[in-house]
Amino acid sequence: MQRPEISVVTPAYKSEKSIEEFATRVINSISSITDDYEIVFVNDASPDNSWDIIQKLAQNNTKIKGVSLSRNFGQHPAIFCGLQHCQGNVAIVIDCDLQEDPKYIPQLYNKYKEGFDIIYTFKENRKHAIWKNIATKLFSYVYNYLIDNKSLSNHESVGSYSLISRKVINEFLRFKDCQFHYLIILRWLGFKSSYIKIEHLERKHGKSSYNFKRLFEHALVAIVFQSDKLLRLNIYIGFITALISFILGLIIILLYFVKGFAPGWPSLFVLILFATGTILFFLGIVGLYIGKMFEQTKQRPIFVIDKKINV
Repeated sequence: MQRPEISVVTPAYKSEKSIEEFATRVINSISSITDDYEIVFVNDASPDNSWDIIQKLAQNNTKIKGVSLSRNFGQHPAIFCGLQHCQGNVAIVIDCDLQEDPKYIPQLYNKYKEGFDIIYTFKENRKHAIWKNIATKLFSYVYNYLIDNKSLSNHESVGSYSLISRKVINEFLRFKDCQFHYLIILRWLGFKSSYIKIEHLERKHGKSSYNFKRLFEHALVAIVFQSDKLLRLNIYIGFITALISFILGLIIILLYFVKGFAPGWPSLFVLILFATGTILFFLGIVGLYIGKMFEQTKQRPIFVIDKKINV
C-alpha cells in the first residue's frame, strides 16, 4: 500500500471544543500541498466528548483516523502512539488546542523539501501564564547545566509542533524508554535539522492540563533520563561538606586550646541537622534514579490501546 505523503499526529485531551475546527484548518492547510494525507488523533483517555467527536469526523472522512488509549498516559506516550500508527513519508506533530496554528504546515513541508529531516518550530512569544513561562525558562537553565552533551540543549521557545521524516520516525520508534520527552529524543537522534518561527496563539477553549505538579514531574523525567550529573554532583558537594566540617573541627580544637572555647548544644544541634538534611537530600536523588531504573526494568508497554477507527 502506498504511503500518504503527510501524516498529522495530534494527541487529544480535553479538546472537544477545538477538534472540529482544528481538523478543518489542518485539511485546508495541507490541501495547498497535497491531497495525499492522513490525520491521526490519539485520544489520551480524555474525560470529555473528544473521542465521540473524533469518531464522527472519522466516519465522514476516511483520511481521519483515531486511536483511543485505555487511560491517560500523558502527551508524549500519546505522540509515540500516533507515530507508531501513522503511515506518512513525513509526520507533523501538533497539539489540537489551536495555540499552534496549522497554517505553518506548508512552511514546515517546504523546509523538509530543502533536505532537512527534522524541522522544529520556534515560538517568538509564548502565550502561557507568567508562572509557566518562568518555570519553563528555569527548567531549561537547569537542564542545560546538567547535561554534558550541549548539542542536546533545550530552548524554552521550541515546542512539540514539528515535522520529522520517515527515517526519523522509524528511529524514534526504536526507543524503549518507559518515560521520555519527545523533543529530547529528537535532539539525541541527530539528523539534519532546521526551524521556522511561528506565532503562539492564545488558548481559545479550556485551560492547559499541565499544572505545576505535572510540569515538575515532567522536568524530573527529562533530567533523570538524560543526565547522571546529579549523581556526580553528590560527590562534589559531599567532598566540600566534609572539607568544611574538617576545617571547622580544626578551628574548634584551636579555639579550645587558645580561649578555652567549648561549643554548646545549639551549634552541635545545627551541625547534626545540617548533616542529616544533606544526607537525606542526596539519598532522595539516588532513590530517584533507582526508582526510574525500577520502572524501566518492568518493561511495561508505553501505552495501551482501547479502541481504533480507520486504522
